[in-house]
Amino acid sequence: MSESEDQSRRKIVPFIWYDSEAEGAARLYTSLFPGGRITQVSHYRGEGEHIHGQPAGKVMTVGFELDGQAFCGINGGPVFRPNPSISFFVHLDSHDKVDALWAGLVDGGQVLMALDAYPWSTRYGWLSDRYGVSWQIAAWDRAAERQSIIPSLMFTGDRDGRAAEAIDLYTSVFPNSARGAVRYRQTGDGQPRDSVLHGRFTLFGQSFSIMDGDGPHDFTFNEGVSLMVSCEDQAELDGYWAALTADGGSDMRCGWVRDRFGVFWQLVPTALPRLMTSPDRALASRVTQAMLTMNRIDIATLEAAARGE
Repeated sequence: MSESEDQSRRKIVPFIWYDSEAEGAARLYTSLFPGGRITQVSHYRGEGEHIHGQPAGKVMTVGFELDGQAFCGINGGPVFRPNPSISFFVHLDSHDKVDALWAGLVDGGQVLMALDAYPWSTRYGWLSDRYGVSWQIAAWDRAAERQSIIPSLMFTGDRDGRAAEAIDLYTSVFPNSARGAVRYRQTGDGQPRDSVLHGRFTLFGQSFSIMDGDGPHDFTFNEGVSLMVSCEDQAELDGYWAALTADGGSDMRCGWVRDRFGVFWQLVPTALPRLMTSPDRALASRVTQAMLTMNRIDIATLEAAARGE
């Protein structure tokens, strides 16, 4: 894989909300997946404790990679918890590898679909691990996939039947994007029109899968798993912000937005993590305090805060 291809895969990073278990989760995942490694650890400082409620010195975020796919976890407290509306589809090239990963993740978790043979895979299962993160693990032809781990979105409740519409929006917003194969359910009583059985699309060259949830489910999209987009400049950030908050979307504090389907995104300038983790504690404090007052992140204001202006 070329460096440019690797960077495009990192443009959108799944962001997982934990109570206080981000480090433990990262250690578990990196011990189970090939190429697993922890890439970054940051800590809470005193700034903003009245907002986030976390003590200074506690681990805030943990970045990690699993078989080339970047993730970020945050210790954000018990407010949100991941659920199966966003899961991670893992492609492995043997039954033994599927069984080993399943055993490592299911301990303390919950089986959503039993590990068995299905029409789409000779060895497949769906589980939520001990932290609530959902994984679909399957024996698959790895040669047919650029990615071994693919984020998968499920549209449930009043969003059921809108997966095809979501593909159209997302591929129109982000560059280097394309609509892949989409299979629809047969229209029947009680099923939404154009209900997606399974679909694929790419954003920034990164693969995603998507489906409408057929039948009742007690979960939907929430902040437990969001999609973090790195933005090089203000124009890029503002363009995504406008598109994702339009027609029923909404914006929140610190760069978070919820799109019209309820999927949560974080639009983050590439400069922000560097400034917030600066060894210059006073600079990092000023930037953090400025960021905590914002909904849409303003890069010029962050840079001014970094200069002490």
